[in-house]
Amino acid sequence: MIKRRLHNWDAMNLYERFEALVALALTAIITIVVLIALWRLVISVVDRLVLRSMNPLEHSVFQTVFGEILTLLIALEFNHTLRYVVTRGWGIIQAKIVIVIAVLALVRKIIVSDMSAVPPATVGAEAALLLALGLTYWLMRERDDGIEPPKVPR
Repeated sequence: MIKRRLHNWDAMNLYERFEALVALALTAIITIVVLIALWRLVISVVDRLVLRSMNPLEHSVFQTVFGEILTLLIALEFNHTLRYVVTRGWGIIQAKIVIVIAVLALVRKIIVSDMSAVPPATVGAEAALLLALGLTYWLMRERDDGIEPPKVPR
């Protein structure tokens, strides 16, 4: 992955090199965060569901476990985005991917919230935000459907 990106190192301008190095550093940092989050998730699931014999369908257990899983998925998606920056030379900001990460973060917030304690105005605002993000993503996808996606070498 790094070798493919650095193969074009001579063709890059100074800012593109800087961007690639920052993306590499962020990828390494987020990889460490993902590994730690995965370890904590495993420990949490074993502790809550196996050692304490808690019911995974109990609402509070469900909220905690799925909140941790979604946090891990958000970090993985962010790391995946940075990998594209490093290997494909894309710009640092990909709007559709940022929207997907925002949707994941909002869904995580909704799942871990105690809806009985959340004011109705907050629920309405979160619903409107989720709808707006979904609509924006859909519009961007519709716009890009006519464009041939870049071939990903494997």
